[in-house]
Amino acid sequence: MSDLLTYFQSQQQNMVDLLTTLVNYETPTTVKESVDKLGSFMEGQFQALGASSVTRIPQTEVGDFLLAKWGEDAPGKPIMLLIHIDTVWPLGTLARRPVTIDAEGRLFGPGAIDMKGGITIVLTAIRGLIERNELPERPIWVLMTSDEEVGSIYSKPVIEEVASQSGLVLVMEPATPEEALKTWRKGIASYTLYVEGRASHAGNAPEQGINAILEIAQQAQALNLMQDLKRGTSVAMTTIKGGIASNVIPPHAEGAIDVRMMTGQAYEDIDSQIMNLEPFVPGAKVNVVRHHARGPMERNEQMIATFAQCKAIGEKYGLTVREDGSGGASDGNFTAYMGIPTLDGMGPQGRGLHAEDEQVVVASLPRRATLIAGMLRDWVFE
Repeated sequence: MSDLLTYFQSQQQNMVDLLTTLVNYETPTTVKESVDKLGSFMEGQFQALGASSVTRIPQTEVGDFLLAKWGEDAPGKPIMLLIHIDTVWPLGTLARRPVTIDAEGRLFGPGAIDMKGGITIVLTAIRGLIERNELPERPIWVLMTSDEEVGSIYSKPVIEEVASQSGLVLVMEPATPEEALKTWRKGIASYTLYVEGRASHAGNAPEQGINAILEIAQQAQALNLMQDLKRGTSVAMTTIKGGIASNVIPPHAEGAIDVRMMTGQAYEDIDSQIMNLEPFVPGAKVNVVRHHARGPMERNEQMIATFAQCKAIGEKYGLTVREDGSGGASDGNFTAYMGIPTLDGMGPQGRGLHAEDEQVVVASLPRRATLIAGMLRDWVFE
């Protein structure tokens, strides 16, 4: 067992205490006042750890963001650690589900795995390197956001701006239940299809109407034919609503479209097709609105090389580092799609994201802190 791993294992109880403190701040994305309370705590943590600067990025609709920097004037590209402090859980959840630890060493609590466990690892890794006088002379940046759970609506441009200056992005989303990193994530895009028809009495003059529901049903079938599930591309109309009464030819309808894909080329192809849909029913009009979209995090040559170095660093410190992927997206999709080396799932082992049994495997916390500390200390940019 490496000395670094032994050190962080000795810090396990401190990590549990810190994680408990973080979970006890309830931070639903939409309650800015509550999120900002944890933001202020985090600002104090960064300052106590000797950050050379901590910049608050004020927000109106969500909690303020923070950018903390160590080694600000050191040479080389920064390593960027990406965290978010918001959760999906409404205020009052903690009273019903307080932090508990079971006999199997699993810590339960709202937001524990997504992603306050990852935040615990970042703070502990930096603190450990400082205490061991091993904090490297290199730029280390931590970007803290507060709207990931609602699609990073406000933070996306900030993430992209900070990441564009970085050489490596480590996303502290949880590892898989098997404690694997995520070296691929599907891209995701969502759209709304609006159909305009013409109302008419369904009994007296059906021929004078233009049936919007008939149109949207045919569009749903056309979207289904765009799928290529063998290559990881799914296209689905997931909800439909329309019409005004049971005896009226429906003059309008709308449907939500969900798209997932594995490659940037697939994203561009599908997006072009959806944004250029043409009506089937004579006289019907269709309009598509694109909402949030995240390009895929591809397991390409760059990702393979990035993971290989991470794995080698882990092995140096007695860790077995594995890789996997996810059909869901994260902020890592933004940075990877920009072409910046990115590793996701750097947080702890656990399960139950957005579920009642949300949990962190306590023993994984020191392992992940060791990996992060080792990468901060030993990473070599090609």
